[in-house]
Amino acid sequence: EFQVVESGGGLVKAGGSLRLSCSASGFTFDEHAIGWFRQVPGKEREGISCIGEKDRTTWYRDTVKGRFTVSIDNAKRTAYLQLNNLKPEDTAVYYCAARWFPLEVAEETLKWMEYWGKGTPVTVSS
Repeated sequence: EFQVVESGGGLVKAGGSLRLSCSASGFTFDEHAIGWFRQVPGKEREGISCIGEKDRTTWYRDTVKGRFTVSIDNAKRTAYLQLNNLKPEDTAVYYCAARWFPLEVAEETLKWMEYWGKGTPVTVSS
């Protein structure tokens, strides 16, 4: 069974940092795209970042560009989302997802994610 599992969420003060991890189980991230999403209760889930393993192209939503950084460590079967300069409005449950996708990624790639994790909560206090 193919799964991804998120970890690394927690409580942090505004201006602080966290690193979220997304670990693959049952497959590797070779030629996959990994997407990061977040959801606030009562609101729709939004895609915030994506990375393609094959050429390491990335995409970021404007609200996180310059503060969040996505990366992959193939040897560890893990993708990361580094969250810096966190703001209270970043408070949400963060999800990762993946699918085989050996092409350059863009926002549209987030629509085709196949394997989803259960999320890790991030709370940013003011």
